[in-house]
Amino acid sequence: MEQKRFTKNDSGFVCEHCGKEVLPLGFTSRNHCPFCLWSLHVDVNPGDRANPCKGQMQPIRTEPDAKHGFIIYHRCTKCGEIHRNRAAYDAKNQPDNRSLLIRLTAGLQ
Repeated sequence: MEQKRFTKNDSGFVCEHCGKEVLPLGFTSRNHCPFCLWSLHVDVNPGDRANPCKGQMQPIRTEPDAKHGFIIYHRCTKCGEIHRNRAAYDAKNQPDNRSLLIRLTAGLQ
């Protein structure tokens, strides 16, 4: 039997890094805070919430992407694992902080 690689999990949450309330994205699983861009190391596959690490994921850099706008690179502060995530800077509901995305792209953290 084939295992699913993506589980839609678009629930809201309170950011563990900055404490702000994050609303559901509405069309896919939101995996990081739109205000500070931090995430949690909770997924093995997107949306499954099956990773036992649960460490905070620091945004370490971004790259512009012609197809997806920006790609955010997060590093887990607990285990060091690095993940790539698509930014939601054009979302209608709580878009990602565009100035922070640009600062990370320029290497200005």
